[in-house]
Amino acid sequence: MNERCLPQSTLADLCDVPATSRWFRSGPLRLHALDYGGPLPPLVVLPGITSPAVSMDFVARELLDLVRPVVLDVRGRGLSDGGEAYGETYDLAAYAGDTEALVSNLGLDRPLLLGHSMGARIAAAVAVRARVPVRGSVLVDPPLSGPGRGTYPTTLATFLDQLGQARRGTTADEVALSWPSWPRREQELRARWLSSCAEEAVAATHHGFESEDFFHWWPRVPEPVHLLYGATSAVVTAEGAKEAAASRPVAVLDEIPGAGHMVFWDNPADSLARLRAALEAML
Repeated sequence: MNERCLPQSTLADLCDVPATSRWFRSGPLRLHALDYGGPLPPLVVLPGITSPAVSMDFVARELLDLVRPVVLDVRGRGLSDGGEAYGETYDLAAYAGDTEALVSNLGLDRPLLLGHSMGARIAAAVAVRARVPVRGSVLVDPPLSGPGRGTYPTTLATFLDQLGQARRGTTADEVALSWPSWPRREQELRARWLSSCAEEAVAATHHGFESEDFFHWWPRVPEPVHLLYGATSAVVTAEGAKEAAASRPVAVLDEIPGAGHMVFWDNPADSLARLRAALEAML
């Protein structure tokens, strides 16, 4: 496997982020989070499979009048340790344990949970495990794939090719070939930070998308719970949304127009407005 890398110049992006780096341990791992501070109720933000914490900055900034966002660099991404050097895994139990360690170490009182994609699966597991108390959960386009449910729509080869491009030195223009509608800053951050993601973490998580069943957790996620999904998402299809609604009738499901799986990046205005409404209802 190729080594993770993060040029020193990339770290300058953090100078423009209105958050403080927080470091804590989860077992042997040293993990990193961006804490936006303030006296408001905490919101733990859990990004997707190849999204370091800094990639969620534009989401966190829109919520500073409502909550105190704390965005986790999930193990194997961003500035957090990878698990392979310590014999650690990249499964939902490990990810949930890291999130619980974040809540405990930073003394976050009954945080809200916000997860996108992989992060939505993690949020569901944390809420169900109930090892730390939470106020509510917003799950954004969680992978519904799993045993007997077909494959995840993006292949592992595609993810690994993207990581290879990043390590060779991808650019925002190259990122724009795949995601032309994204805001330019998000294309630039993607180009600079993707190489911080460990191939082992991505491969193991992709395997988990197909071997760990989201619907094992979903029917037991406690109230209040809100599920946002893209209207054109291949990850949460219309059929998948119907199954999710039927298996957790108390959940609020909200379809975001003009958005695929990368909901906040595809349609920032509508998705952030719906997110704010969901959080306001929970608060």
